[in-house]
Amino acid sequence: MVETYNQNSNPNMRRPVVKEEIVDFMRQRLQQVTGGLKELEDFARAENVPVIPHETVAYFRLLVESLQPEKILEIGTAIGFSALLMAEHAPQAQITTIDRNPEMIELAKANFAKYDSRQQITLLEGDAMDLLETLEDSYDLVFMDSAKSKYVVFLPQVLKRLNPGGLVLIDDVFQGGDVAKPFEDIKRGQRAIYRGLHSLFDATLDSPDLIASLLPLGDGLLMIRKKWHLWFFPNFQKFLVKFKISIQICATIENVNF
Repeated sequence: MVETYNQNSNPNMRRPVVKEEIVDFMRQRLQQVTGGLKELEDFARAENVPVIPHETVAYFRLLVESLQPEKILEIGTAIGFSALLMAEHAPQAQITTIDRNPEMIELAKANFAKYDSRQQITLLEGDAMDLLETLEDSYDLVFMDSAKSKYVVFLPQVLKRLNPGGLVLIDDVFQGGDVAKPFEDIKRGQRAIYRGLHSLFDATLDSPDLIASLLPLGDGLLMIRKKWHLWFFPNFQKFLVKFKISIQICATIENVNF
């Protein structure tokens, strides 16, 4: 029995941003996962653990199969479902995944021991902001599925470690459609997430140094590509300053010491 999550957790993820009949069609018609991934998907559904929904699974399969990234970074391991999915479809990749939830870490360790047959996955335990600063590798693909208000906090460190031409995928950015509402219509408990996501959008969607798109998969996927010219870092320092300002704003709003 999972204690971290229950049927009332993450309510925005349960509000589809695409017509429900289309979501149902995609989830029924797209090829299903099998074997260990099926077991984990069923477990997540039964225990209300937030893993990527099936339409996002199908997109990841296609993307990872096409890109065949050599190094993958994931922020937000949960039970290890998405890391194992990426490992299955990029068999040569080395995957580093980060989580700080003790319950999820123990479940992920057990699942990796059982299903990570090629030993592709390394699990790092602790706060992502602390661990990101210690990473020495660079990555071709980064998947972020963790605290939504902290995405904008993590992103500068992620971009420093992203190879030119690399991709960042950020999950659950629509918040059940809340991001399209006026601020005053947002429930008080969701406002830090709302501000954090809009800071993220402001810093990425119009950036001259990134190519970004919003995809209506699951609860919304922000997809970012680092332009090749960042190899020469002409505007990157200004770009990071812009992010630091966003981080300071978020920290002030949430009264959190990052």
